[in-house]
Amino acid sequence: MLTPMQIRLARTALGLGVRELAAAAGISPSTVQRFESGIGGMQTRTLDGLQKVLEESGIIFIYADDTAGPGIRLRK
Repeated sequence: MLTPMQIRLARTALGLGVRELAAAAGISPSTVQRFESGIGGMQTRTLDGLQKVLEESGIIFIYADDTAGPGIRLRK
């Protein structure tokens, strides 16, 4: 599952504002803000939609393992 930090990093790496990401994913900006700030959770379907938008925009999500935490990369 993606973390709030990964969403925030991905959005910032792409130069997207909260409103732009929310519009692209078809959700409210406040939903993105709450999740990124750690105040609120997000339904799996909504998070999947955000992930799809970000991946289609060039983000590769890196999941945590035994040696490192979660992160992102930009696709070439």
